[in-house]
This record gives sequence, structure tokens and C-alpha cells, in this order.
Amino acid sequence: MTEEKIKTLCYTKDEVDAMIAEAVEEARRIDEASMAKHNREATVISMILGFTTLALFVDGLLRILGIIPPFMHIDVNIIEKIADKVETDVIDKIKQVPYQKIIQGIRR
Repeated sequence: MTEEKIKTLCYTKDEVDAMIAEAVEEARRIDEASMAKHNREATVISMILGFTTLALFVDGLLRILGIIPPFMHIDVNIIEKIADKVETDVIDKIKQVPYQKIIQGIRR
């Protein structure tokens, strides 16, 4: 092999450094593009999951409060139960409180 042929098959140090710098820069561009794509997709997925979770929470809350009718005849309305408890337990307890003694204690 002649020296001319060897020079055409080999790269100089400056050429190798330039190719490495170009490859590193291309890798950075690819990395930035893939991270941007990932962030967009993750944001969309998070928005969908968040909206779905919020919608299901509100649906359950409205069913518990009795605003939305039961689903598949499963009644989770607690307002009637709370009202019954207040009527029976709490009002009876309030009637047992000696108001006269409390008022006299405050006046002293």
C-alpha cells in the first residue's frame, strides 16, 4: 500500500474530534426531542387520569348526598340516615340538657 492510499483511508485527529463533536450534538438533539415528546405524552396522560378521578369522586359524592339516583339499585345515600340519627339520638340528648342550670351558670 502506498502512503497516498493510507492517507485516504485514515482520519486525522481533527477529523475524528469533529465527528465525535457532531455525534454528541446529534445525540443531545435526539435526547431533547425524545424528552419533549415524553413530557407531552405524560402530561396528557396525567390530565386524563386526573379528570377521570375527579369525575368519579364528584359522582360518588353526589350519589352519597342523594342528588344523583342510585346506580344498579345500590343506594349509598347517607343523608336520610344522618337525618334519622339526628332526629332520634341528638334531639333526645339535647332535651336531656338542663338549660336552666346552664343559663343560671352563665348569668353568675
